[in-house]
Formats: sequence, structure tokens, C-alpha cells
Amino acid sequence: MLLWYGDGMNGWGWFAMSAGMVLFWGLLITVAVMLFRTLDRAAERPRGFRPSHLGPATSAEQILAERLARGESDEKEYRRCLAALRNAKP
Repeated sequence: MLLWYGDGMNGWGWFAMSAGMVLFWGLLITVAVMLFRTLDRAAERPRGFRPSHLGPATSAEQILAERLARGESDEKEYRRCLAALRNAKP
């Protein structure tokens, strides 16, 4: 008795084809989601975006206060620079 398997694809062939198709669509959907998220995040960034690893943006007055707290400048210099900063602002 002669058994005919059609085009020769057995159980493993169907399994490999099915697994390959699932992997293909999974990869395609993953790439699409990652691309969408990347583009969405870029659109949400404010104009003056500062990356989080650089820390929050500090004003000149905050920097002067930190220098005074660390002892890098005295109170006289702090007040002089603070007055100059406040007069220079429009």
C-alpha cells in the first residue's frame, strides 16, 4: 500500500511553518509598537527639554545660593552678584 502525503509536508513542517509565522508577526508588531512609542515620546518633549540624567535645570540665583552654602563665596559677594543678576533681568 502506497501512502501519499501530498506535497511532502509532514507534522514537523506544519509546526515549523506555524512557529515561523507567529515569530514573524510577533517581531513585526513589536517593531511597530516600539517605533510608535519612540515617536510619541519625541512629540511630548517640551521645547527646553533637559534629559533626566543631567538633573533639574537650576537658575542663576540657585547656583549662587549653593556656592554660598558650600563656602565658595562670602555673603558680600553673594549679595553683589544677586543684585547684578536681578538688575540684568528684563
